[in-house]
Amino acid sequence: MGTNFYRIPKSKQVMERHQKLHDRITHLDWFDVGQLSSDFRTIENPEDEWSPLNPWDEFMDNMQIHLGKRSMGWKFCWNFHDGKFYSNKQELLEFIRKGRVIDEYGGLIDVEEFIKMAMDWGQPDGLVLDENYFSENERHSVFNSSQYYDKIIDGLRVSSSTDFS
Repeated sequence: MGTNFYRIPKSKQVMERHQKLHDRITHLDWFDVGQLSSDFRTIENPEDEWSPLNPWDEFMDNMQIHLGKRSMGWKFCWNFHDGKFYSNKQELLEFIRKGRVIDEYGGLIDVEEFIKMAMDWGQPDGLVLDENYFSENERHSVFNSSQYYDKIIDGLRVSSSTDFS
C-alpha cells in the first residue's frame, strides 16, 4: 500500500478556468436539440478529434495530474505520462512548482516539502522494479520482462506504465 500524489493548478488558474467555463455555458444554445443530444460536446479536443469536450470536460481536463507514488521499501515512483507534461527531472520540477500538490486524500502539501520527500523517499537502497529485483527476490511474475521494468531518468525511478493504482 502506498500514497499517490497529484499536481493541481494554483487558485488563480482554477479561477481562470472557472471564468472560461462560465463563458462557455452562458453561450450555449439551450434550445438546440443537436447540442442537447450530444451533451453539449461542442469544444474540439486536440487529443481526440472524435470526442469533442463539453464545457465541464474542458474545465476538468488536466486539472489533476498524477505525479507518482510512494510505497514503503521502494524508491518514489514517478509517473512521466509518456512525456506529455515533462520528460526529464528539470521539466518535472518546473511543472510541479507551477502548481500545487495534493495527496490522494485531498491533503494539500507544500510543493518544496513534497519535492524533498519524493527525492529522499527510499534512498539510498529502496527497491526498483527491474531485473535485479526479480532475481534477488526469486519472484516469478508476468511483469518480469524489460517492458515492465522501471526506467531511470535523471536518477529518478520512473514507472514504465502511466496507470497507477
